[in-house]
Parts: sequence; C-alpha cells; structure tokens
Amino acid sequence: MDKSVDEASKHGLAFNPHVAALPPYNAGMSIAVARSISSRDDIARLASNENPDGCSPAILVALASPGLEPWRYADPACTALRAALGRKLDVAPDTIVVGNGSEEMIAAISRAMLVPGSSVVTVVPSFGLHEIEPLAQGAKVTKVAMTEDLGFDLDALEKAIAAAPQIVFLSSPWNPVGPALDRPSLERLVAAVRPGTLFVLDEAYFEFADASCPNGLEVLRSSGIAFALLRTFSKAYGLAGLRVGYAVCSHPELARVIAAAKTPFNVNAAAQAAALAALGDEAWMQASVARLRTERGRVAAALEALGFKVAPSQTNFLFFDCGGDSSALAAKLLQEGIIVKAWRESGNERYLRVTIGTPAENDRLIFALRRVTPR
Repeated sequence: MDKSVDEASKHGLAFNPHVAALPPYNAGMSIAVARSISSRDDIARLASNENPDGCSPAILVALASPGLEPWRYADPACTALRAALGRKLDVAPDTIVVGNGSEEMIAAISRAMLVPGSSVVTVVPSFGLHEIEPLAQGAKVTKVAMTEDLGFDLDALEKAIAAAPQIVFLSSPWNPVGPALDRPSLERLVAAVRPGTLFVLDEAYFEFADASCPNGLEVLRSSGIAFALLRTFSKAYGLAGLRVGYAVCSHPELARVIAAAKTPFNVNAAAQAAALAALGDEAWMQASVARLRTERGRVAAALEALGFKVAPSQTNFLFFDCGGDSSALAAKLLQEGIIVKAWRESGNERYLRVTIGTPAENDRLIFALRRVTPR
C-alpha cells in the first residue's frame, strides 16, 4: 500500500472518492526543475503555451501604479473588467463571469451543473480539466477520440451530443491538438444540442485562429441553446502568471449560478488591473499574435520536413506524432535545455506538444530534433 494512503487510513480519514480517484493534471515542468535535471541555465520553455513576447508594456505600467492597493480586497464582482468585456464583446455584463483563469470557470461550471451520475462529453486528447473537474463531481465522462488525420470526429461528436449529456466541453481551437472547427462544423454540433445540455465552448486560443475560423460567440448567440463560452488572458495577452479568464453565458441566471460556484475574491486586484490594461492595448496583442502565426507555419514546415506528422494548428503550439515514446523524446530534449510536453493520455503516448517560442527558441528546437531523432 502507498505510504500516504496507509497514513490516511491510520488516521481514519475518509476522502471524497470522486476526488481521491482523479488523474493528475499534466502540468508543464518548472524552469527550476528543468535546470536541475539538465544542468543547464539556458532553458527554452516550450511546454505551457505561454506568450514568448511577454505582455503589453501598458500592463507593467498598470501593475506599478500607486492606485493598485495590495492591502485592499479586490472587487469580488470584477465590475470594471466585466463592463469592459461587455463593451468589447457587445454582451450584457451580467452574462459574464470572471475567474482565476478559465480553468476556474471549468471547475465552477462543473460544480454548478453536475451531480454524481451526471454525464459529460468531451474529446480526447483533451485539456485535462475538461475531464478532471466533471470527475470530481462524480460525473461520467464520454471522450470522443480524434480522427486518424488528427481532427475532430464530427459524426461521433454529433451522436454523443445528441444523447443529451448535462455538459459538452469542447475546445476550438483544440487544446492539445490544434485544429479549429469551421463554421459549418460548429453549427452542425450546436444543432445536435438537446434541452438540458449546456454547451461549453472553450476558446482559450481564439486570438491565434485565422479568418477561416468562426467567432464562436456569434454562432452560439444565434443558436438558441444554453451555452458558456470560455476565453482567457493567459495566452495571447501574456497574463498566464496572473490568472484571468472568463465565461460568457447564454443568460444572466446561468452566469449567476456559475458565479455562485466559485470562491469570493477569486480574481486578485493585480490581475484585474492587468486585464483592463491588456484590453486597452489590443494592438500589442495583435502584433504578437501575427508574429507567432508566422513562426507557427515555419516550425510546422520544419517538423514535417523531419518526417513528423503534424496536426493542423490554429493555436500557439504544435501537436505531432513523434513516431515513438513521446516521454523518451521529451527527456532527450530536456537534456538539450528544452522543455516540451509529452502527451500521456492512454492511446496518445506517441504525441508531443510544443509551444511556439521566439525565433531563436524555435531554431533551437528544430536543431535539437535533428540531433536527437536521426532519420
């Protein structure tokens, strides 16, 4: 028996069985751990889909402002931020819920909507919390596998959605794979939604998608279904360390119940100030995204030239079949001072996900792959 389990048993602790059985979240490795393992200081962090350009200078100014008072509680309702988002998205602020990253929104939605025995549909490979948070509530999760050409299985998804689960969690652009649904495909899946189902569209990577990808909010608002659309400031806006995400809901009552399922003061004052500053400097974000899109195409072409099967991507990362054990390849790259993410979900252990970094970091990745995977 595991020593920690034995200790818990000795003290008569009774865990929530749904939580105790949860799989671990596959988080990116920290730079300190990477330096310890590789004995290198020059680490390229290409595992967690952070923005290598950093963040807008306006955010740093806002964080240094004397108006930021860390000794005061932040606005628990994120009133100013919800108002700014409402103006940007042309939605009522009372349909918006702001969270400590969109990850908290996934947890709050699960708490608000699910009870033991509820059913949830998502995709696989998946963003881990689309499975973990429903499992924590005792829900049953059906995962629809990607196709052989690394895309959405629309037939299987449509069938699973039509079975009327309590929640559908679907990311488009798709983390960790990369492609996005086109408008006809998204409309087809939305049309399969039945009464009693909440359709959650996770658009964490929305800003990186090109013009061929629909604005999910526009599709959902015209559909008449119950929905929550998730977006984040962590990726394109460069605020991963401050944790700000939000949900746009189909109606205020849904937003109210989701908000009730989160903790008070969940988004700190610095995070709220930074997000407002980010919205005030969209030009910085758009310029950064344009650079990363260009690099995404260049790196994808280089990986394909090395013989890897690369999924189409509308994100700031690439997902590819490395032809063998992805954990072994990730370990070799780590010795080169490069952190990438080996995918560990059952049946997908051949796949690696790499973040698009700076041009120099991307060159380093390509060179290292040539060295450690002779072909």
